[in-house]
Amino acid sequence: MKSKIDILNKKVAEGKMGGGAKRIEAQHKKGKLTARERISLLMDPGSFEEIGALVVHRTRDFGMEDQQFYGDGVITGYGTVNGRLVYVFAQDFTVFGGALSETHAEKICKIMDMAMKGGAPMIGLNDSGGARIQEGVRSLGGYADIFFRNVQSSGVIPQVSAIMGPCAGGAVYSPAITDFTIMVQDTSYMFVTGPNVVKTVTNEEVTFEELGGASTHSSKSGVTHLTASNDMDCIEQVKKLLSYWPQNCEDIVPKLPYALGDETREILNTLVPDIASHPYDMRDVIEGICDQDSFFEVQKEYAENIVIGFARLAGRSIGIVANQPMSLAGVLDINSSRKGARFTRFCDCFNIPLLVLVDVPGFLPGTDQEWNGIITNGAKLLYALSEATVPRVTVITRKAYGGAYDVMNSKHIGADMNYAWPCAEIAVMGAKGASEIIFKKEIAEASDPAGKLLEKEAEYAEKFATPYLAAERGFIDEVIEPKETRKKLIKAFAMLENKVVKRPRKKHGNIPL
Repeated sequence: MKSKIDILNKKVAEGKMGGGAKRIEAQHKKGKLTARERISLLMDPGSFEEIGALVVHRTRDFGMEDQQFYGDGVITGYGTVNGRLVYVFAQDFTVFGGALSETHAEKICKIMDMAMKGGAPMIGLNDSGGARIQEGVRSLGGYADIFFRNVQSSGVIPQVSAIMGPCAGGAVYSPAITDFTIMVQDTSYMFVTGPNVVKTVTNEEVTFEELGGASTHSSKSGVTHLTASNDMDCIEQVKKLLSYWPQNCEDIVPKLPYALGDETREILNTLVPDIASHPYDMRDVIEGICDQDSFFEVQKEYAENIVIGFARLAGRSIGIVANQPMSLAGVLDINSSRKGARFTRFCDCFNIPLLVLVDVPGFLPGTDQEWNGIITNGAKLLYALSEATVPRVTVITRKAYGGAYDVMNSKHIGADMNYAWPCAEIAVMGAKGASEIIFKKEIAEASDPAGKLLEKEAEYAEKFATPYLAAERGFIDEVIEPKETRKKLIKAFAMLENKVVKRPRKKHGNIPL
């Protein structure tokens, strides 16, 4: 028996070395950790159980039969993160550059199937040169097998993709389907076609970083939700995300111990400027409402006119969607609508209550917006919020104009509780624009048109640009003093904790994609 155990131990030790000491050293020189080091950082000490450690590829062409590595370039298994079960795969760049083979894909598919059965999050640590070209269509089929499981898992278990090296060609579509993507600055990139192909086809000169680096995808495309400074930071962000989420679609959100005290926040009374055109930072409102240091913003650098992220309220996880007056006055446009819609749908998938903070002057006008589909893209946010069955609470802090008032979780599309601050303005449009239309003739005929416009603007504002007409109709449940907002929200979300909504029986809706 001892000799057989020695053989086993030798094979296991060989597998743990990946592509060998030289390739591990090369990985470190690039500022990257190895797949095993990444898993060690992610998982609780001693909790990781590897599956398929002795798998090898089956290729016998192009001399591949002489190049066998245990694990075949990907480490798969399960363990715990902060005591909670998760499943993981980590591609090993030291073995064939992490290239995906038939058996490599089979290992990933097996662990994805186990995650579905076990009802726990699936974490992918991506670091791969793409398909293993020596295998041809078998590697392509492996990608499709993974994509299919991504789709089947969507909305059932949370899926996170950490891009910790190259991710190109067809490989990018698995992260695209998962719920959240994190990229590492300077060492990771994602694109469908690389710089050389781009130059050949379009004659554009572009670097890897410019085309598909973390900065590009965090600010321009919105493909990545978070950017990490290095591998360790990336792993910490994955762990932080997981802390806000339930394990699956049938689980409840995490709730940390919290002792209620004086939940009044005087600072909230001072944040909104008296002059309506002056901006303020909605993040200050969020910080004043939520538990201290609990707000975790995602997609911070993309579509900055809307703020999304996770937070805690009296220890309970919530999702936040908020207009940002500091950027484009908080207007809704194509990118912000899409950003808010996808986040809303994630929260609804996993029973995470939604808080919507509103200060919106309307939808962004212009040919660029119209020609690129603001109608259907704006409808995405409307659809997502209308469809959501989780507890939904709205606070209007200042402007709520036009169709954007309806879209931003109004009572009319099923919000559970709607509050407004006394400075809220709920109207079809701003007082100035409305007055120019309603009183056009009267202003034109006045001896002092400018003075008459100011007079009519004040008249309109007094009558319509307040929260009270909406409150009289029941569209606003309560007009509240800002400092009381946190207290009201804690009570509202506690009241809604067992909310149940029965929707019409159907296969699925047809969101305007």
